[in-house]
Formats: sequence, structure tokens, C-alpha cells
Amino acid sequence: MSPLRQSASSSASDDDQRYAGMDEKKRKRMISNRESARRSRMKKQKLLQDLTGEVSRLQAANKNIVSKIDETTERYAICAAQNNVLRAQAMELTDRLRYLNDVIDSTGLAADVADPLLKPLQNPCPMQPIASSGLLKF
Repeated sequence: MSPLRQSASSSASDDDQRYAGMDEKKRKRMISNRESARRSRMKKQKLLQDLTGEVSRLQAANKNIVSKIDETTERYAICAAQNNVLRAQAMELTDRLRYLNDVIDSTGLAADVADPLLKPLQNPCPMQPIASSGLLKF
């Protein structure tokens, strides 16, 4: 017999001896109430253990979420800084291009400038005929 069963049976026999002088109906009701209270305490203890486990699990999940938020915030700050640098560079390059276009317009060199990068489909080298090496004879 398990120790729990032994203590339960010994407490039951103690109850029986304690209530031997009472009438049977009252004695059974008191024993039943004690057993009900014991079951209620055990149920309450199990619920407390379950809730304690859930608290631990939720705390771990919360810690994980906070960690991910911190990491994402850090990555956002890095991206925002890089974006600011790129915007500044774009503004500087736009200003330089505007200045160079003004210089070209004011000097009248616009017609003389032939930049192959401005017309990517135009071949920068004119087609030249390939000289025959004399290997082919007709």
C-alpha cells in the first residue's frame, strides 16, 4: 500500500474512532466533508502548480519577445543611419550634377560632349571593315 493510502486509511480509522459516539448519519457527513476538503486542497495545489508553470513559460516567451524587439530596434537604427548617409550622398551628387550641367550650358560645350554613358545603345567605336588575311581564295 502506498504511504498516501496508508495515511488516508489511518486518518479514516482515526476519524471512525473519534466519531464512534455520534449518530451514523452525522459521522458519515463529517468524514465526507473532510475528504471533500482534502480533494479541494489537492485540486487547489495542482492548479497553483499549473499556474506557476504557465507563469514561467510566459516569462520565458516574454523575454524572447523583448530580445527580438531589441534586435529589431538596433537593426532599424543601423538602417536609418545608412539611409541618412545615402540621402546625403544623393543630395551631394545631385548638386554636383546640377553644377556641372550649369558649367556645360554656360560654356557652350553641350554640343561637343559625346559621353557614351549617356547613350548606352550607341556603339562608341565606329564599325570598320575587317581586312582579309588572304586565306580565303575565290
